[in-house]
Amino acid sequence: MALPLQLLPLALALALGPAATLEGPAKSPYQLVLQHSRLRGRQHGPNVCAVQKLIGTNKKYFTNCKQWYQRKICGKSTVISYECCPGYEKVPGEKGCPAALPLSNLYETLGVVGSTTTQLYTDRTEKLRPEMEGPGSFTIFAPSNEAWASLSAEVLDSLVSNVNIELLNALRYHMVDRRVLTDELKHGMSLTSMYQNSNIQIHHYPNGIVTVNCARLLKADHHATNGVVHLIDKVISTISNNIQQIIEIEDTFETLRAAVAASGLNTLLESDGQFTLLAPTNEAFEKIPAETLNRILGDPEALKDLLNNHILKSAMCAEAIVAGMSMETLEGTTLEVGCSGDMLTINGKAIISNKDTLATNGVIHYIDELLIPDSAKTLFELAAESDVSTAIDLFRQAGLSTHLSGNERLTLLAPLNSVFKDGTPVIDGPTKNLLLNHMIKDQLASKYLYHGQTLETLGGKKLRVFVYRNSLCIENSCIAAHDKRGRYGTLFTMDRMLTPPMGTVMDVLKGDHRFSMLVAAIQSAGLTETLNREGVYTVFAPTNEAFQAMPPEELNKLLGNAKELANILKYHIGDEILVSGGIGPLVRLKSLQGDKLEVSSKNNMVCVNKEPVAENDIMATNGVVYAITSVLQPPANRPQERGDELADSALEIFKQASAYSRAAQRSVRLAPVYQRLLERMKH
Repeated sequence: MALPLQLLPLALALALGPAATLEGPAKSPYQLVLQHSRLRGRQHGPNVCAVQKLIGTNKKYFTNCKQWYQRKICGKSTVISYECCPGYEKVPGEKGCPAALPLSNLYETLGVVGSTTTQLYTDRTEKLRPEMEGPGSFTIFAPSNEAWASLSAEVLDSLVSNVNIELLNALRYHMVDRRVLTDELKHGMSLTSMYQNSNIQIHHYPNGIVTVNCARLLKADHHATNGVVHLIDKVISTISNNIQQIIEIEDTFETLRAAVAASGLNTLLESDGQFTLLAPTNEAFEKIPAETLNRILGDPEALKDLLNNHILKSAMCAEAIVAGMSMETLEGTTLEVGCSGDMLTINGKAIISNKDTLATNGVIHYIDELLIPDSAKTLFELAAESDVSTAIDLFRQAGLSTHLSGNERLTLLAPLNSVFKDGTPVIDGPTKNLLLNHMIKDQLASKYLYHGQTLETLGGKKLRVFVYRNSLCIENSCIAAHDKRGRYGTLFTMDRMLTPPMGTVMDVLKGDHRFSMLVAAIQSAGLTETLNREGVYTVFAPTNEAFQAMPPEELNKLLGNAKELANILKYHIGDEILVSGGIGPLVRLKSLQGDKLEVSSKNNMVCVNKEPVAENDIMATNGVVYAITSVLQPPANRPQERGDELADSALEIFKQASAYSRAAQRSVRLAPVYQRLLERMKH
């Protein structure tokens, strides 16, 4: 019986198995980059690959999309050349590379791929050439001619002086006794070599680069009748020590060795896995102030965080870095690993002095500068890397340094330097108290703060947290940058000096002579109790100048009508706390009168109903006060808006009448309704 057409894809998928689709198995990163190079070279004929060559070197790379457009590798310019893709060759008179390379044995294939030196050294051994020409299935990672030429004379002499032991063993270490193609070369895997079953480390990176003991695959998957050849850019050697053992034997790691022992991380560095250790040399430790270094070395938790910040979660060979990438450490931080020419960089600094020392459980790069994470720093040290130096100087002048360098759990609210562009306050008693109120009694993280939360300061004040759509504020001051969490303290960078509330809204108004007329009006309207009790209010407070700007008759009429006065004043009071840092392009704030106020902020200018605000963020325990120089009128009191409402009403009636008119033409029953609507329009 024929299979229904709609079931054919399912049947094919089942036949192909779980690892395949109708489009074939998923391609490896290397194959994807090769495919992109082939795509870029197709205009030059079949099986032509675009290759990027570093100017002034012989280094070549198959190109991915990003590199193609940037034309750079490790920040250095490249030129594009077009070559036959692996496995193909040119034919005289034909465009591109139309012919597949003829299959031959491994020995002859070495010459085809450009590893004639490997061929030569294979000839010198008595046993290896017959093996490469004979039956079987092998993989050889063949060093290029340039790779052999780059060996030191001492190493090369030791190999060629004893060809049937040293040279034979070295070549056998490059071989595996089965066929292994790039789609099988998985990141972090090990292959068993033909030299004493020693392991070869394979890393297959997302950017398409494949390394073998940190040697880069130049051309891969060259098939032979008895195996496959991969061309690599280095001569590789056996690996015998783990990371911890290398630390133990290297003199330049004396301080690191002591630190690892004190932290207990030696067990991790001896364990199975694939790590990258950015190993600080003795010189790196010597660059740190003695006080800081002794503090960290004497604090087990800070020391462990420090060392974990030097360990990446996966092995990263230098050859895999062709552009910047983010790498996560065991401490949880992210390091920017990049390159500049032949130099590797960490967070933009060329601090790696020796790269790619291989261990059985990863790779070591020597670094000449310590990478201290925030979690091992004091507040003083955190602030030194932030734009808050002026504020830190104020804390120091006020005699509060011990809070910033000790083991006290607190959160520092440090205003940006730009806050003090017009000068800094004189350090006196009130200023010191104000600074104490910028220190919160617990070590916080901004992501756990919530609206309405209260925070206690070292100065004894209770500060409120306000969460808005695009900002997070503590009283009138909003967080301007990501918080930095140190060993004991957290640094919040703030956009202004904080002003703790000093009393209720009514207390604030009574204490400011600018609002004497407003205070009298509030008392006349019976709103004193409202503004004295607990609550959340935003008060747009007209100054005496605002009342005096009203026509005398209108002002007297307003003050003589308690009900109307209360209505007007309630329109000046929002029913939530809105500090200026929480105001976006436009916020519609509901007033106690019922209508909404339109509050906006642009270029640090706050407006309410398009009227500029004279002073922002006068904080009270039950709200916030804005000083304004005009008395706001509710929509119902504005002639223009009353006219607009009548016009809108008439328009709506007209729309309804038109709709009923059309319906009336289809149904006589609707005619009376239509007539009534027309009567309404007349009135």
